[in-house]
Parts: sequence; C-alpha cells; structure tokens
Amino acid sequence: MLGVVVNAVAILIGGGIGLLVKRGIPERFSSAIMAGIGLCVLLVGVYGTIHGMLSGGSEINLIITIVLGVVAGTALRIDERLNKLGQKIEQKFSPAGKDGEIKKTSISQGFVTSSLLFCVGAMAILGSINSGLSGDHSILFTKSTIDMISALILAVTLGFGVLFSAVAVFVYQGLLVLLAQALRPLLDSYSLIAEIRGAGSILIVALGLNMLGITKLKVADFLPAVFFAPVVYYVARLF
Repeated sequence: MLGVVVNAVAILIGGGIGLLVKRGIPERFSSAIMAGIGLCVLLVGVYGTIHGMLSGGSEINLIITIVLGVVAGTALRIDERLNKLGQKIEQKFSPAGKDGEIKKTSISQGFVTSSLLFCVGAMAILGSINSGLSGDHSILFTKSTIDMISALILAVTLGFGVLFSAVAVFVYQGLLVLLAQALRPLLDSYSLIAEIRGAGSILIVALGLNMLGITKLKVADFLPAVFFAPVVYYVARLF
C-alpha cells in the first residue's frame, strides 16, 4: 500500500500549493490552464486507447466492455451518487453567500473532476495491479509526481474540492491493490492488462472532452467498464 499512500499524499501537497497561489492567478489564465489540461487529458486518453489495442487488446471486447460498463453504471446511478456526495461535501465546507446559497466556486465539481482524472487512468489501474502482484510501486510513484502537478493546477481552477479526491484515490487504488493480490493467478496476462488499459483510456477521453466543454458525458457511469474488462476477456477466450 506504500505507493497508494504516497499518491494520496502527493495530491494533498499539490492541491494545497494550488490553493495557496490561487488568488494570485487571474481568471483568464486559470481558464486557459484548464483548457490546456483538457487537451492533455484527451491526448493521454487517445494514446492509451490506441496503445491498448496495439498491445493485444480486442476492439470487439472493448465495445462490449464499454456497453456493459455504461449500462451497469447508469443502472447504479454512479455519476448521480458521486455528484451528490460532492454536493454534500460542498454544503459542509463551502461558505454560504448572503442568500444562504453556495458560492460560485464548486467543491463538488473539483472533487468529481479530479477524482475521475486521478482514478480512471491506465497508470492508476496498472500501477495498483503491479503493486499488488509484485510489490513494485514504481508506476504509482511516477503517477504521484504527475498527480501532484495536476492537483496543483486543478486546485487553482477548481478550488478546495480537489483535496477530497485524495480520499477517493486512496480507497480506489487501495482496493485495486488488495484485489490484485487476491486474484494474482488470473491477472498475470499482458493481453488482459491491454484490455483494461483500453477501457480505462476511453474514460480518460470522455473526461477530456468534458473538460474542454465539448460534451457533458456522465463519465462516472462508465467506471464499471474497467471491472468488466477481465470478465469479457475470459469469456471471449472460451469462444
């Protein structure tokens, strides 16, 4: 769990620094920074999807995985529940205005956006699996550096809610590490890792499109796809 702990702490450090320098950055610069992050996230997602397919992933399996994932996520209302959790955090910690309403800065938006960005990427999944299977934390250490910088920039644009994503990262990646340890005999396959990478990268593409304002996809509803990837992979092998 060392890599998971370091990752969560790195997000807190980066987010904290971002909040300290936030007031010194004009809104026009923070908006431009957010657009730049959106483009980078989109590029990372596209690259991860292509790399997953070239590394042995199946396009048909990916389609089935995404469909099953979004159906399950929609049925479970994951995006709605995640946003409600963010709103509860916002109501508790965000100062109210004169009319008793929450001020413009959205803790919910910062929590949801940063949690998705830090949790659904290929490095989060592969790093956690690698830590669980072999005790090698190198991928998560590298991810921690990237997340610290991202958290700094996100905190400048999205505010205090970014800090709460450290909890989501700790829980999510911690569970993946424990799951990888329990399922070690089944996860030792490069093609399976490619399938998981492809599914996770599709979510990153969707998140990047949302950050750029191009779409308003309920990205959290796609999250089960990451967990359907191994199921689809092994079922496909039967045929």
